[in-house]
Amino acid sequence: MKSLDLLRSLYSMAAVVEARDPYTGGHCWRVAQLSELVAIEMNLDERTRLRIGLAGFLHDLGKVGVPDAILNKTGKLTDEEYEVIKTHPSIAAQVLKHHPLGDLAINGALAHHERPDGKGYPNGLNEAQIHLDASIISVTDAFDAMTSHRPYRNGMGVDKALDILQENSSSQFNSNVVEHFCSIDRHDIDAIVLHSDHHTPLQICPNCGPVVVVYKEMEQGDKTCCRNCGGEFSLLIEEGVRSLKPTGGVATPEQLQPSADHELINRLSHRALPLLKKDLTWWQKLVGTADSSS
Repeated sequence: MKSLDLLRSLYSMAAVVEARDPYTGGHCWRVAQLSELVAIEMNLDERTRLRIGLAGFLHDLGKVGVPDAILNKTGKLTDEEYEVIKTHPSIAAQVLKHHPLGDLAINGALAHHERPDGKGYPNGLNEAQIHLDASIISVTDAFDAMTSHRPYRNGMGVDKALDILQENSSSQFNSNVVEHFCSIDRHDIDAIVLHSDHHTPLQICPNCGPVVVVYKEMEQGDKTCCRNCGGEFSLLIEEGVRSLKPTGGVATPEQLQPSADHELINRLSHRALPLLKKDLTWWQKLVGTADSSS
């Protein structure tokens, strides 16, 4: 398989898993973008930034093994259901072990719910045992969860979420990562919060509340739908501002299927490819081929 296809397959797997939950649209992209901003703020090298961004996009891949009834539950989880949710980092690691590029993301995916105080999961690691990628994703994942809308609450403001990160620094979150996260230019953070792509704010279903999938490349009049209530919408763009207009129709079975934003995935993969290929010997060892073509 060509190198570009390998990258696309990783991004696609994560995007389709995310699409199963109508309330978390764009979460993978936001965590990846925020994680790369932290890596830049920490002055990490280019390849490390790429790796952390890729791991951020893939961190919830293991939710493929969580039943829809639990993943999409709007009420409080039972103890038994929470134990099921807690399996997703280990499932992600199992999936990534069998992908030629899986080693790039496995550390971040497996340990992003570990905590410096040892009270995290799945392995109860202490701060010294938690990989840097996971420490960064832990912070950005929590931040995005706090600032995103859910069926039972609206997302909180950026300032409040930053305060909570600082209050839980050293216990739930790595203090060095929190410090650098809070140092990121606020405009850069605001450009990511409640977006699913660059310059693409999330759209909310006016009927029932979940996120409606709108891709950056969509144009005036293009159709989309809410995968929760099945309502169909057309996209309106007025003076650069996007909104949804109900068509009065019902989504087709094809529209309701979880799908990936292939244009976004293609952009992310092309962006990552030159960084992976900087060291050809490393690349050949990683994918097990002498083919350096994309």
